[in-house]
Amino acid sequence: MSDNAVPVPLLAEPPMEVADEEMAAAELIRDHQEGSVHSWDLVTGADGPGTRMTLFLAGCGMRCQFCQNPDTWRMRDGKRHTVDEVMERVTRYARIMKVTGGGLTISGGEPLLQSKFVMNIFRRCKDLDIDTALDTAGLLGARLTDDDLNYVDLVLLDIKSGLPETYKRVTGRPLQPTLDFAERLSRLGKKMWIRFVLVPGLTDAPENVDAIADFVTTLDGVERLEVLPFHQLGRDKWELSGEPYLLADTQPPDKELIERVKEQFALRGINVM
Repeated sequence: MSDNAVPVPLLAEPPMEVADEEMAAAELIRDHQEGSVHSWDLVTGADGPGTRMTLFLAGCGMRCQFCQNPDTWRMRDGKRHTVDEVMERVTRYARIMKVTGGGLTISGGEPLLQSKFVMNIFRRCKDLDIDTALDTAGLLGARLTDDDLNYVDLVLLDIKSGLPETYKRVTGRPLQPTLDFAERLSRLGKKMWIRFVLVPGLTDAPENVDAIADFVTTLDGVERLEVLPFHQLGRDKWELSGEPYLLADTQPPDKELIERVKEQFALRGINVM
Protein backbone atom coordinates (compact mmCIF):
# COMPACT_ATOMS: atom_id res chain seq x y z
CA MET A 1 0.00 0.00 0.00
CA SER A 2 1.43 3.39 -0.98
CA ASP A 3 1.69 6.31 1.42
CA ASN A 4 -1.17 8.02 -0.39
CA ALA A 5 -3.48 4.99 -0.48
CA VAL A 6 -6.68 5.15 1.51
CA PRO A 7 -7.16 1.92 3.53
CA VAL A 8 -10.51 0.16 3.35
CA PRO A 9 -12.27 0.59 6.73
CA LEU A 10 -12.15 -2.67 8.67
CA LEU A 11 -15.82 -2.62 9.54
CA ALA A 12 -17.18 -1.47 6.18
CA GLU A 13 -19.97 -3.69 4.83
CA PRO A 14 -18.94 -5.93 1.93
CA PRO A 15 -20.35 -5.16 -1.54
CA MET A 16 -23.42 -7.30 -2.25
CA GLU A 17 -24.16 -6.85 -5.96
CA VAL A 18 -22.82 -10.21 -7.13
CA ALA A 19 -24.24 -11.97 -4.07
CA ASP A 20 -27.67 -10.52 -4.88
CA GLU A 21 -27.31 -11.81 -8.44
CA GLU A 22 -26.61 -15.31 -7.10
CA MET A 23 -29.71 -15.18 -4.91
CA ALA A 24 -31.82 -14.15 -7.90
CA ALA A 25 -30.28 -16.83 -10.15
CA ALA A 26 -31.06 -19.52 -7.59
CA GLU A 27 -34.75 -18.61 -7.74
CA LEU A 28 -34.77 -19.44 -11.45
CA ILE A 29 -33.45 -23.01 -11.06
CA ARG A 30 -36.01 -25.53 -12.33
CA ASP A 31 -33.99 -28.75 -12.75
CA HIS A 32 -33.15 -29.98 -9.27
CA GLN A 33 -31.67 -33.27 -10.45
CA GLU A 34 -28.44 -31.47 -11.26
CA GLY A 35 -26.48 -28.73 -9.56
CA SER A 36 -23.32 -26.66 -9.63
CA VAL A 37 -20.45 -28.38 -7.80
CA HIS A 38 -17.22 -26.65 -6.87
CA SER A 39 -15.15 -29.57 -5.53
CA TRP A 40 -14.99 -32.73 -3.41
CA ASP A 41 -12.85 -33.78 -0.48
CA LEU A 42 -12.43 -36.89 1.67
CA VAL A 43 -11.56 -35.93 5.25
CA THR A 44 -11.39 -37.42 8.72
CA GLY A 45 -12.08 -35.45 11.88
CA ALA A 46 -13.57 -32.43 10.11
CA ASP A 47 -16.99 -31.45 8.69
CA GLY A 48 -18.68 -33.94 11.00
CA PRO A 49 -17.84 -37.22 12.72
CA GLY A 50 -15.82 -40.02 11.15
CA THR A 51 -14.45 -40.16 7.63
CA ARG A 52 -16.56 -37.97 5.40
CA MET A 53 -17.00 -37.14 1.77
CA THR A 54 -17.47 -33.36 1.68
CA LEU A 55 -19.24 -32.00 -1.37
CA PHE A 56 -18.66 -28.27 -1.89
CA LEU A 57 -21.36 -26.61 -3.97
CA ALA A 58 -20.81 -23.40 -5.95
CA GLY A 59 -22.78 -20.26 -5.24
CA CYS A 60 -23.31 -18.07 -2.17
CA GLY A 61 -25.65 -15.23 -1.31
CA MET A 62 -23.45 -13.89 1.49
CA ARG A 63 -20.14 -12.03 1.36
CA CYS A 64 -18.36 -12.79 4.60
CA GLN A 65 -15.33 -10.57 5.03
CA PHE A 66 -13.31 -13.55 6.28
CA CYS A 67 -14.38 -16.03 3.57
CA GLN A 68 -11.51 -18.39 2.77
CA ASN A 69 -13.10 -19.71 -0.43
CA PRO A 70 -14.30 -16.81 -2.60
CA ASP A 71 -13.82 -19.14 -5.57
CA THR A 72 -17.07 -20.85 -4.45
CA TRP A 73 -19.22 -17.71 -4.73
CA ARG A 74 -20.66 -18.09 -8.24
CA MET A 75 -22.75 -21.01 -9.45
CA ARG A 76 -21.58 -20.41 -13.00
CA ASP A 77 -18.01 -21.16 -11.95
CA GLY A 78 -18.89 -24.67 -10.79
CA LYS A 79 -19.23 -27.87 -12.79
CA ARG A 80 -22.67 -29.31 -13.45
CA HIS A 81 -23.28 -32.71 -11.86
CA THR A 82 -26.42 -34.80 -11.67
CA VAL A 83 -27.67 -36.42 -8.49
CA ASP A 84 -26.79 -39.79 -10.03
CA GLU A 85 -23.21 -38.64 -10.65
CA VAL A 86 -22.88 -37.40 -7.08
CA MET A 87 -24.24 -40.65 -5.68
CA GLU A 88 -21.94 -42.74 -7.85
CA ARG A 89 -18.97 -41.08 -6.19
CA VAL A 90 -20.50 -41.20 -2.70
CA THR A 91 -21.21 -44.93 -2.92
CA ARG A 92 -17.54 -45.63 -3.74
CA TYR A 93 -16.73 -44.60 -0.19
CA ALA A 94 -19.89 -45.81 1.54
CA ARG A 95 -18.21 -48.72 3.28
CA ILE A 96 -15.36 -46.73 4.82
CA MET A 97 -17.76 -43.96 5.84
CA LYS A 98 -20.04 -46.42 7.64
CA VAL A 99 -17.15 -48.27 9.34
CA THR A 100 -15.75 -44.99 10.75
CA GLY A 101 -19.12 -43.48 11.69
CA GLY A 102 -18.79 -40.91 8.91
CA GLY A 103 -20.95 -39.95 5.96
CA LEU A 104 -21.62 -37.19 3.45
CA THR A 105 -21.35 -33.49 4.28
CA ILE A 106 -22.64 -30.90 1.82
CA SER A 107 -21.00 -27.50 2.16
CA GLY A 108 -20.23 -24.55 -0.09
CA GLY A 109 -20.43 -21.76 -0.88
CA GLU A 110 -23.86 -21.87 0.68
CA PRO A 111 -25.50 -25.22 -0.12
CA LEU A 112 -29.03 -24.01 0.56
CA LEU A 113 -28.78 -21.77 -2.50
CA GLN A 114 -29.40 -25.11 -4.26
CA SER A 115 -31.58 -26.56 -1.50
CA LYS A 116 -33.67 -28.94 -3.61
CA PHE A 117 -30.58 -30.42 -5.25
CA VAL A 118 -29.15 -30.94 -1.76
CA MET A 119 -32.26 -32.67 -0.51
CA ASN A 120 -32.43 -34.95 -3.55
CA ILE A 121 -28.92 -36.12 -2.67
CA PHE A 122 -29.67 -36.52 1.02
CA ARG A 123 -32.78 -38.60 0.33
CA ARG A 124 -30.71 -40.95 -1.79
CA CYS A 125 -28.11 -41.15 1.00
CA LYS A 126 -30.70 -42.17 3.56
CA ASP A 127 -31.92 -44.91 1.22
CA LEU A 128 -28.38 -46.30 1.55
CA ASP A 129 -28.17 -45.62 5.31
CA ILE A 130 -25.42 -43.02 4.80
CA ASP A 131 -25.10 -40.35 7.50
CA THR A 132 -25.74 -36.80 6.29
CA ALA A 133 -24.50 -33.40 7.47
CA LEU A 134 -25.35 -29.93 6.20
CA ASP A 135 -22.81 -27.10 6.56
CA THR A 136 -24.75 -23.84 6.31
CA ALA A 137 -24.92 -20.27 7.57
CA GLY A 138 -28.68 -20.68 8.00
CA LEU A 139 -29.69 -17.60 6.01
CA LEU A 140 -31.84 -19.77 3.72
CA GLY A 141 -32.92 -22.30 6.32
CA ALA A 142 -36.58 -21.46 5.69
CA ARG A 143 -36.24 -23.16 2.30
CA LEU A 144 -36.13 -26.51 4.08
CA THR A 145 -39.37 -28.07 5.30
CA ASP A 146 -39.54 -30.07 8.50
CA ASP A 147 -39.81 -33.16 6.31
CA ASP A 148 -36.60 -32.17 4.51
CA LEU A 149 -34.82 -31.99 7.86
CA ASN A 150 -35.73 -35.62 8.56
CA TYR A 151 -33.02 -36.48 6.02
CA VAL A 152 -30.35 -34.38 7.77
CA ASP A 153 -28.53 -36.06 10.66
CA LEU A 154 -26.32 -33.14 11.67
CA VAL A 155 -26.27 -29.41 10.95
CA LEU A 156 -22.95 -27.59 11.05
CA LEU A 157 -24.35 -24.12 11.69
CA ASP A 158 -22.08 -21.12 11.13
CA ILE A 159 -23.07 -18.29 13.44
CA LYS A 160 -20.86 -15.49 12.20
CA SER A 161 -21.59 -13.03 15.01
CA GLY A 162 -24.00 -12.55 17.87
CA LEU A 163 -24.86 -8.86 17.47
CA PRO A 164 -27.09 -7.96 14.50
CA GLU A 165 -25.07 -4.89 13.51
CA THR A 166 -21.79 -6.84 13.61
CA TYR A 167 -23.34 -9.70 11.65
CA LYS A 168 -24.44 -7.28 8.93
CA ARG A 169 -20.91 -5.84 8.70
CA VAL A 170 -19.40 -9.31 8.57
CA THR A 171 -21.73 -10.91 6.02
CA GLY A 172 -23.81 -8.22 4.33
CA ARG A 173 -26.95 -10.06 5.47
CA PRO A 174 -29.24 -9.98 8.54
CA LEU A 175 -28.69 -12.25 11.54
CA GLN A 176 -32.31 -13.11 12.34
CA PRO A 177 -32.84 -15.85 9.69
CA THR A 178 -29.91 -17.79 11.16
CA LEU A 179 -31.33 -17.49 14.68
CA ASP A 180 -34.76 -18.57 13.46
CA PHE A 181 -33.28 -21.61 11.74
CA ALA A 182 -31.30 -22.58 14.84
CA GLU A 183 -34.41 -22.34 16.99
CA ARG A 184 -36.35 -24.54 14.56
CA LEU A 185 -33.56 -27.13 14.57
CA SER A 186 -33.67 -27.05 18.36
CA ARG A 187 -37.45 -27.60 18.44
CA LEU A 188 -37.08 -30.54 16.05
CA GLY A 189 -34.35 -32.10 18.16
CA LYS A 190 -31.72 -31.92 15.42
CA LYS A 191 -28.05 -32.33 16.29
CA MET A 192 -25.95 -29.21 15.77
CA TRP A 193 -22.31 -28.23 15.77
CA ILE A 194 -22.00 -24.45 16.01
CA ARG A 195 -19.07 -22.77 14.25
CA PHE A 196 -17.73 -19.30 14.98
CA VAL A 197 -14.85 -17.63 13.13
CA LEU A 198 -12.77 -15.46 15.46
CA VAL A 199 -11.45 -12.36 13.67
CA PRO A 200 -9.47 -9.76 15.64
CA GLY A 201 -11.10 -6.35 15.39
CA LEU A 202 -14.24 -7.73 13.73
CA THR A 203 -15.91 -10.56 15.66
CA ASP A 204 -13.83 -10.66 18.86
CA ALA A 205 -15.65 -8.03 20.98
CA PRO A 206 -16.64 -9.59 24.33
CA GLU A 207 -20.24 -8.48 23.92
CA ASN A 208 -20.42 -10.09 20.47
CA VAL A 209 -19.11 -13.40 21.81
CA ASP A 210 -21.41 -13.19 24.82
CA ALA A 211 -24.40 -12.70 22.53
CA ILE A 212 -23.60 -15.95 20.71
CA ALA A 213 -23.00 -17.78 23.97
CA ASP A 214 -26.26 -16.55 25.48
CA PHE A 215 -28.18 -17.67 22.39
CA VAL A 216 -26.54 -21.09 22.14
CA THR A 217 -27.44 -21.89 25.75
CA THR A 218 -31.14 -21.60 24.81
CA LEU A 219 -30.83 -24.35 22.17
CA ASP A 220 -31.28 -28.08 22.52
CA GLY A 221 -29.16 -30.43 20.43
CA VAL A 222 -25.90 -28.45 20.36
CA GLU A 223 -23.14 -31.03 20.77
CA ARG A 224 -20.19 -28.66 20.44
CA LEU A 225 -19.11 -25.16 19.49
CA GLU A 226 -15.99 -24.74 17.39
CA VAL A 227 -13.95 -21.54 17.61
CA LEU A 228 -12.18 -21.23 14.25
CA PRO A 229 -9.25 -18.75 14.29
CA PHE A 230 -9.10 -16.43 11.28
CA HIS A 231 -6.19 -16.98 8.90
CA GLN A 232 -4.96 -15.57 5.60
CA LEU A 233 -4.83 -18.80 3.56
CA GLY A 234 -7.54 -17.53 1.21
CA ARG A 235 -5.86 -14.21 0.42
CA ASP A 236 -4.71 -15.21 -3.09
CA LYS A 237 -8.25 -16.27 -3.97
CA TRP A 238 -9.54 -12.84 -2.96
CA GLU A 239 -7.08 -11.20 -5.34
CA LEU A 240 -8.69 -13.19 -8.16
CA SER A 241 -12.27 -12.55 -7.02
CA GLY A 242 -12.54 -8.97 -8.24
CA GLU A 243 -14.00 -7.84 -4.91
CA PRO A 244 -12.16 -5.83 -2.23
CA TYR A 245 -10.58 -7.84 0.55
CA LEU A 246 -11.34 -5.82 3.65
CA LEU A 247 -9.21 -7.94 5.99
CA ALA A 248 -5.93 -7.77 4.04
CA ASP A 249 -4.09 -6.26 7.01
CA THR A 250 -5.76 -8.34 9.74
CA GLN A 251 -3.54 -10.77 11.65
CA PRO A 252 -4.72 -14.15 13.02
CA PRO A 253 -5.81 -14.09 16.66
CA ASP A 254 -3.11 -14.80 19.21
CA LYS A 255 -3.31 -17.59 21.77
CA GLU A 256 -4.46 -15.23 24.53
CA LEU A 257 -7.44 -14.01 22.50
CA ILE A 258 -8.43 -17.52 21.47
CA GLU A 259 -8.35 -18.70 25.09
CA ARG A 260 -10.38 -15.69 26.25
CA VAL A 261 -13.11 -16.41 23.72
CA LYS A 262 -13.17 -20.13 24.45
CA GLU A 263 -13.48 -19.37 28.15
CA GLN A 264 -16.47 -17.10 27.48
CA PHE A 265 -18.25 -20.05 25.89
CA ALA A 266 -17.05 -22.58 28.47
CA LEU A 267 -18.31 -20.45 31.34
CA ARG A 268 -21.83 -20.87 29.89
CA GLY A 269 -21.44 -24.64 30.05
CA ILE A 270 -20.92 -24.97 26.29
CA ASN A 271 -18.71 -27.78 25.00
CA VAL A 272 -16.17 -25.64 23.17
CA MET A 273 -13.50 -26.91 20.80
